[in-house]
Amino acid sequence: MTTFARDFINTSSEKAFDKEHRDIINYNIGKYDVAVERGLSKLSHLEHAKRKGHVIKWKVMENLDKLLLEFESNFQKKGGKVIWANDANEATREVLEILKRRDAKTVIKSKSMVTEEIHLNHFLEENGIESLESDLGEYIVQLLGQKPYHIVTPAMHLNKEKIAELFHRKFGTPIDSTPEQLTLKARELLRDKYLTADVGITGANFLIADSGSIALTENEGNARLTTTFPKVHIAIVGIEKLIPSFTDLSLFWPMLSTHGTGQNLTVYNTIISGPKQADETDGPEEMYVILLDNGRTNLLAQKEQRQGLYCIRCGACLNGCPIYKNIGGHTYETTYSGPIGSIITPHLQGMKDFKHLSYASSLCGKCSEVCPVKIDIHKMLLLNRRDAVNEKLSTTSENIGWFFWRKGMSSRKLMDFFGGRWKNFFLNNFFAKLWGKNRSLPQVEKKSFSQEWKETHQQDNRS
Repeated sequence: MTTFARDFINTSSEKAFDKEHRDIINYNIGKYDVAVERGLSKLSHLEHAKRKGHVIKWKVMENLDKLLLEFESNFQKKGGKVIWANDANEATREVLEILKRRDAKTVIKSKSMVTEEIHLNHFLEENGIESLESDLGEYIVQLLGQKPYHIVTPAMHLNKEKIAELFHRKFGTPIDSTPEQLTLKARELLRDKYLTADVGITGANFLIADSGSIALTENEGNARLTTTFPKVHIAIVGIEKLIPSFTDLSLFWPMLSTHGTGQNLTVYNTIISGPKQADETDGPEEMYVILLDNGRTNLLAQKEQRQGLYCIRCGACLNGCPIYKNIGGHTYETTYSGPIGSIITPHLQGMKDFKHLSYASSLCGKCSEVCPVKIDIHKMLLLNRRDAVNEKLSTTSENIGWFFWRKGMSSRKLMDFFGGRWKNFFLNNFFAKLWGKNRSLPQVEKKSFSQEWKETHQQDNRS
């Protein structure tokens, strides 16, 4: 068992029985569920929209090489610069080169999961560059020294009392501050940073191939400020974020916002097609888009599992997952948690270290049901399990256990031979630590169903 798997088991065991944690996350997800249900009710032909989104993303993955070059060409025509990065080291090195050329010392960032993926804040700090998160949720977890808890809502694991206590400790605000007061304090602290930062860094929700643009969607306006005031804008984007046409936003923007937060559209939706032009008064003097692979082509090569790259990062599968709602986001120790993280992380970071995530599922199918682009998530989890076995990553105890299980389950004679007494013995002595540590295991009847059936029918025949 790897260190990641062992930590996952230990932490999830603790979190599942942490009542305060479960109350907070279930309360917050419950609020989202109500909003999302209301938002989805306003969409007509929802299943048709999901199928259309699925087909568009399928076409993108089948033609990814061509569409990436189309995006690059169109973006460069408008004065932008495209950098290709094979992995996190290349991406962070390229960012540092840009900052050094501009003699930049301060960076303002908008919310971006891909920058979390490459650990950009930590890298910049090691190189003496101040990097500040401008999204309120990201700012809160940065103050705590934590990673985002959720794809959409980074501070979902915190209630208003905990955030008020944090601001009181850091900035001296009243311990009983309201959410509105805390937001105003954060705005006061951040506003000056937009004006003084040397470089602004964002991700992108979508890359638009035919216009050579990036699309950003947000609710706070921090991404617009991040891309407007600094003289340099760097967008770091996974290569899977492509959509073919500008017109596809009419589908993807509402599907992202409705499934993510229940809104018809998020408050701010921005399209950026390059640096400031000669006839424009605002915007950066230089704009770079770093196209990040970082294991994505490994997943693209898996014909059955490349669906994982269709994800538009709405977070719906996390909110629907009974496992996530019990153990939370930090337990996964990955950038992308929940069901979608469980299917893509083994391909992005290695099956050996992260195969256990594909077993952290009840296979209830809720994740597939709520996905706005119809990714067959629970099937992908099973395919990852298959691959882990085929790559001989199962432990010896697992192999022995499943060998005898298969033998017993495929033979009626063996099942009847090991009657209820023996089955209860194995349950109580071998499975108690695995399955029964926090639950009462069932008692197996002394006689099997087939034995009961035979005895009953023998009595019927005699009568």
